[in-house]
Amino acid sequence: MKLLALDFDGVIADSAPECFTVACATWRTLEPDSPTLAGDADALREGFLSIMPLGNRAEDFGVALRILEAGARVESQADYDAFRGELDPAWLRTFHRRFYKERAALAALDRKAWLAQMGPYPEITVALHRMAGRVELAIATAKDRRTVRVLLHEYGLDALFPEDRVHDKETGANKASHMEALARDLGVDFDAITFVDDKLNHLDAVAPLGVRCVLAGWGYNGPREHRIARERGHAVCEAAGFEAHVLG
Repeated sequence: MKLLALDFDGVIADSAPECFTVACATWRTLEPDSPTLAGDADALREGFLSIMPLGNRAEDFGVALRILEAGARVESQADYDAFRGELDPAWLRTFHRRFYKERAALAALDRKAWLAQMGPYPEITVALHRMAGRVELAIATAKDRRTVRVLLHEYGLDALFPEDRVHDKETGANKASHMEALARDLGVDFDAITFVDDKLNHLDAVAPLGVRCVLAGWGYNGPREHRIARERGHAVCEAAGFEAHVLG
């Protein structure tokens, strides 16, 4: 392995609380008459987090809330994709744009509170410092570059990821686009790349390139995703054994 590429949310950053907060703020703005946010907040959060592994981008947080509003039964990626496919593309684009406006507003209003909702996974940050210099490090994320750079600085990881090693949502919605860009820019073969993500659909998109795929078991997934990952030939590792698993 020459290059270790990592997703950001659910791999380096535990940003689910922030995603839920911003998604709800976005929903409240776009769907003021919806009763979705008026119910049991804990149940809503639990439902939201259970759907998160099936999405890719900011608009998928809106899809998750739409599923919960409808009381739809979504138990697989196919179920999710079918539900999403019935939604108005214009609404999805609007949710995407509004999500980033709400995130910026939250950060401007109370930066400390905003950052508190996106702490790092300590075992991963420690491991990355140890691995720096032994392998090239890069980030492949659907998050926006500005937020990623702010958080890398807060986590003390900024120096480990030069600007050309951070590929964000502008590179493409499909993580295969990120791997292709990194392989091209850094001059490495696909079979010399290990990609770590917490979402199965991202690993499935990348695997045909010949990249070694690892599911981050500490991220936004559960036993269902762990089982399916192994069935599809992806490795699954936990935070405690991250460094040894990846380098081994």
